[in-house]
Amino acid sequence: MSQDHPADEYEFDRDTRVDKNADGGFTATLTDGWTTFTSHPNGGYVLGTALNALGQTLAQPDPLAVSAFYLRPAAPGPVSLRTETIREGRRTATGAVVVEQGGKEILRATATYGDLSVEGRELHLQGPPELPAPEECQVPGEFSGEVEGVTIARRVEYRYPKRPAWLDGEKDGRPEVEFWMRFADGRDADTHSLPAMVDFAVPAVLEIGEFGTITVELSTHVRARPASGWLACRVFTKHLSHGLHEEDMEIWDSQGALVAQARQLAMLI
Repeated sequence: MSQDHPADEYEFDRDTRVDKNADGGFTATLTDGWTTFTSHPNGGYVLGTALNALGQTLAQPDPLAVSAFYLRPAAPGPVSLRTETIREGRRTATGAVVVEQGGKEILRATATYGDLSVEGRELHLQGPPELPAPEECQVPGEFSGEVEGVTIARRVEYRYPKRPAWLDGEKDGRPEVEFWMRFADGRDADTHSLPAMVDFAVPAVLEIGEFGTITVELSTHVRARPASGWLACRVFTKHLSHGLHEEDMEIWDSQGALVAQARQLAMLI
């Protein structure tokens, strides 16, 4: 987050807030501010709420690896969260979190936390997307925050080097898209928001005529603490079968550093 603003000034932090109970569990309220084309809250947003609880449970500062299973669609409203510390080590800490709504589990995740301030060797065999500057890119009207019911479009800004062809009904594109992304209210990305932001991309399979997808499982690796500014994103799918597809995503910060990678298994709608 920007250092000049309190945490509760930003929508993501307000909407993922959790309160700790006397019994060690947590409660939260999912808002209707992050809904997608499915009319349900975005899965990354729900995971961000879950990790807010788990991050308060573990001693290490940064989520390094997160695996989340989506059991049922979430809905705006109250949820309860239970966390478990699996192991606290010298360099990493591992825990689990369960999110329940209406007496049923909607998400179960495990995560290992560590400290990304530690320096080490850097080697990348592929660099960030080669995008025009954000101010030279397009803002599709459909992503401008005016789409009825898709409230996440008011919370996240996108910039594309060219208008996505699927918006005009084309179905023969390549399921690979590169674009800029950031929070609309000026909040900078950090290691706590990145596991949510990897699920903020419009599914690449829309380029081949699919309407949308539902996440079954999402795995995220957080690789660095991001610099302030826009995030350069690359999202792609290579395989679709039996009504399922994988979607890979990379996020690079404004200084060209790889800050997050993710792969999800998703079910076609």
